[in-house]
Amino acid sequence: MLQRVAIFSKDNNERTRNGVQSLVTELCSRGIHVQLHQSSEEPLSPCENDNIERFSDFRTLSDMPELVFSVGGDGTFLETVLKVKDLGIPVAGVNTGRMGFLANIPGEEIDKSVDQLCRNDYEIVERSMLEILKPEYLFEGEHGVALNEITIQKANLSMITIHVYVNEVFLNTYWADGLVISTATGSTAYNLSVGGPILSPSDESIIISPISPHNLTIRPIVLSGGSRLRMVMEGRTQECLITCDFRFRKLSIDQEIRISGWGRKMKTVMLNGRDFYSTLRNRLMWGADKRN
Repeated sequence: MLQRVAIFSKDNNERTRNGVQSLVTELCSRGIHVQLHQSSEEPLSPCENDNIERFSDFRTLSDMPELVFSVGGDGTFLETVLKVKDLGIPVAGVNTGRMGFLANIPGEEIDKSVDQLCRNDYEIVERSMLEILKPEYLFEGEHGVALNEITIQKANLSMITIHVYVNEVFLNTYWADGLVISTATGSTAYNLSVGGPILSPSDESIIISPISPHNLTIRPIVLSGGSRLRMVMEGRTQECLITCDFRFRKLSIDQEIRISGWGRKMKTVMLNGRDFYSTLRNRLMWGADKRN
């Protein structure tokens, strides 16, 4: 039985507020202590009480939660992961957004889902992540760690040339708008949009998919999860754009970029009765055919 859980939400739209309210109500009714991180300071009637603890930073909590609910869309889920990645706390996503690959608990099924969690009727899926080894501390003094993907992209209209080395062995030169370096989790995100393969969430592989390559012979490639990548750029521009999930910044094009798998995995919650393949079919209408 769960004793203490945290809720993270950053969107202040009505659907997300209602989702947070419903979740708090269901948890409080079961006597579960709720640690609430929310951008809105609106009171959560009717159950704002001593069993609810508001906080602004996970690191300030005196007692860590057993589980963190991310309420919003997949973007909110990625931000939640960034905040708890060093704490080893599983994350469950309540979807009040659109797609819901990561936030896979429907907002209208919160009561049923809380019951399942209280019965331990779920499994933990451990997901691989990526890390930018060089340049270091790109994003407000923090390491660049991504659950979905890291991308290197052109910063203006001109394409860029990217020389890629895998474990110091030359792989290929890409003349393109950029590259998507993706985890299995991110295979259904930007990687999917540029024609990359779909991998199951527990796969440890790394995918490299070009963005609008100028060579018809270039295709995405799947590498071992232990691979260490080195990228050297050239181009007519002085800058390129590097992204790490929802974060981004510009770099000088003469800076070398090194990427590898992160040494730890992220724990995410998958309720029993739901699975990655049903999400594919339902969210992407995978295999849909009017004849069936």
